[in-house]
This record gives sequence, structure tokens and C-alpha cells, in this order.
Amino acid sequence: MRIGYSMWGFLGAGVVDTPDGARSYRRSVVDGLRGAGHDVVFLQRNRDRNEASDPVPDFRWDDGLPPLDALVLEWRWRLPGRNDTPCGSVGHTCDLHRQTQLVEHYTRTAGTPTLLWDLDRQLQPDDPVRDLPNVVVADFALRQEPGVVSLPCPVPDVLLDTADPAALAALNRPTDLVYVGNRYDRDPAFDKYFAPAARQLAHEVAGKWTGVEHWPHVRFTGRVAYPDVVRIHRRSLATVLLMPYRYASVAAMSSRLFEAVTAGCVPLATAELASADVFVPPQLQVTGGAEVVERVQWLRRIQGTAEHVAVLAQCLQRLEPFRASRQAAALDQLLRHIPTPARAAGITRLASGPATRS
Repeated sequence: MRIGYSMWGFLGAGVVDTPDGARSYRRSVVDGLRGAGHDVVFLQRNRDRNEASDPVPDFRWDDGLPPLDALVLEWRWRLPGRNDTPCGSVGHTCDLHRQTQLVEHYTRTAGTPTLLWDLDRQLQPDDPVRDLPNVVVADFALRQEPGVVSLPCPVPDVLLDTADPAALAALNRPTDLVYVGNRYDRDPAFDKYFAPAARQLAHEVAGKWTGVEHWPHVRFTGRVAYPDVVRIHRRSLATVLLMPYRYASVAAMSSRLFEAVTAGCVPLATAELASADVFVPPQLQVTGGAEVVERVQWLRRIQGTAEHVAVLAQCLQRLEPFRASRQAAALDQLLRHIPTPARAAGITRLASGPATRS
């Protein structure tokens, strides 16, 4: 199939001033689709070339409306003052306008099979696009609502294939506790877990965190270039999986988990994370800041030992079901079975099923 892929992000390292977490796995998924024989064309702006001055060879972009057999949308939503302003105005990004054009032309008018991947869980429950017969909505959540498919955050195979728990446990890790990521909707979790622990542990918070006067004791280091994410995790002993409620309540895990684990930074799961034992072993689940301190002190005591190696091995094993190759295969199957208007009569819309936990 010729698959059109709409994403507002990067295939390479990109630029510092961006919240594009999907660049950590996007290319591996697209490579999986291409490995299955599909022709993939990107339909949004080539930001690798235009913004990062780092063009990625062997991929195709098209800002027109080329013939397609299927459409994948990394769902974009309204960001006031950014993508809802007139084209060409200062600070405007055209991701939402372009998405609207693609949905109108392909999904609504042509009836093109469309997979809407709601990575940030921002698609409104009453959005009429959900009811189109040729649309399947998917997101990262393991605990899904009716009519939505579970397509969890993919973990690049190469990271799992090259991660050696013994070698990772042997690394020098001067930082006790780290969080790499932006602030968005994480204040409650930060207040409960990270901020209290930061009073007792050597720590760092990297990412976009503004207006942080409420936490004068916390060391915020600002946004970092994407290649620095792995370096920060490799010098840190542990992290806390700080998640907005809309993720944690439905077991929707982001790339923060595998970015940490494959660098040997042990993840601590909060009590609010549904199905936490899917992602981390029981001894890495915490209920508050005091337990964060206790677990980090325990990790410091066992650092470099066989017990530390075993903990990392358990964390790596829990990532196996989320391999990008498996998620790309699940995405391939979803695209092949989305009904078109011509054959939609009598066909029930796809919902969560056996393939959703691939």
C-alpha cells in the first residue's frame, strides 16, 4: 500500500525547543511499515530539513495530495496562539491546518482508510471523526474505552537488542534521581513524588519547566538536545514515571519508560499508574516521596551487584511486548482491515482485540 503519514515532528534528532517525544520511536515504526513492503510518504512539513538543517535521506515528503491507499495521522489538536492563528503570522505552525485538509480530502471525501493515532490522548470524545466508518482511533492506553484500539508506545528493537543489564549496572551514576521531560500536566505527580525526594537526593530535572518558584530546592537544568537524553539517563540511578492523570489512569505509557530503562536508569512507578506491574516489577512501585527516597537508597546499596543486574533485566524484559517491530506489524494489520465506505455496510468497527496488545 501507499501510506500517507502525517506527523508534526522529526525523524532525526530535531531541534531543542520542541516537545516531540515521538522522534524516539517514530522512525522505527515507519521502517517496520516499509519493511512490510509499504510505500510511506510524509504529508506534513519536512522539519528535519527546514528547522534542524539535518535532512534524513531515503524518505519522501509531499505537501500536495498524492494518491494514497491508507492514511495515518499522529493526531494534532488546537494550541491557542500557535496553530489556530492565520497562516504566515508570527509563531504560527500549520500542523492543524494541514491535518484538517488531509482529513477532508482523504478521510471524508475519498473514504481512505484512516488510522488516527492519538499519541497525546487529546481527541475529544464527541469529535465526529470518531464515527466515520473508515476511521480507527488508537492510542497508548492498555485500559481502553469502547471503540478505541490499544497501540502502545513502540520501543525500537535496536535498543532492546543492544541493552546489556550487566554493563548498564556497572556504569558510574552520580545522580540519584532524574526526570527528563516537560512539565505539561505533571504538577500533582511532581509534588507528591519528586519534589519531596529531591530534598534528600542528588537530582536533576531536564525539560521545559517554567514558573518553578514553588520548588526552590529543585535543580532544573532546562531543555536539552535529544541526544543528551540518553547521556543524562546513563549517569542517573533512577527516575520517577511522572505522568498526567489522563495517561496514568488508563496505563498509557510514554517513551520516558524505555528511554530510561535502556540506559540503565531504574524506573519507579507511581501508585496512580494503572497496570503498573506490566511496566515495572513490584519492588519499583512507590506511593509517595518517602518511598522514592527509600527505593533510591536501596538501589544505591545494591549498585553494580548481581541484584542490580537482575532488577534491570526484569525492567528490560517488561519492554519486550512493546517492540517497535511488533507494533508496526499491528499497525499494518489495522490498516489492512479498516473498512472503506464501499464495504462498510454490515462490518462492525474495529475495537480492542487480541492484536491490540502486540
